[in-house]
Amino acid sequence: MKQEVFTKEQLQQIISKLEKLEQDKANIAEDIKEVCGEARSQGFDVSTIKQILKIRKMDQEKRIEQEELLKLYLDAVDM
Repeated sequence: MKQEVFTKEQLQQIISKLEKLEQDKANIAEDIKEVCGEARSQGFDVSTIKQILKIRKMDQEKRIEQEELLKLYLDAVDM
């Protein structure tokens, strides 16, 4: 019986932590939305900024490989 109480408390703690993280995630998403709006209002293209962020996250070797493949494909379609 003592094990059930302990398990229940653990579950409640985990649920509380997850609820807090979900709220934090929602707050961060709102912050990101605001910064994108700020960038847009200053004349920046937000989709291009997001592409830059995606590229910056990539491993350098993977990025170079992707850039070479893109160039190959663009050349193949005369662009």
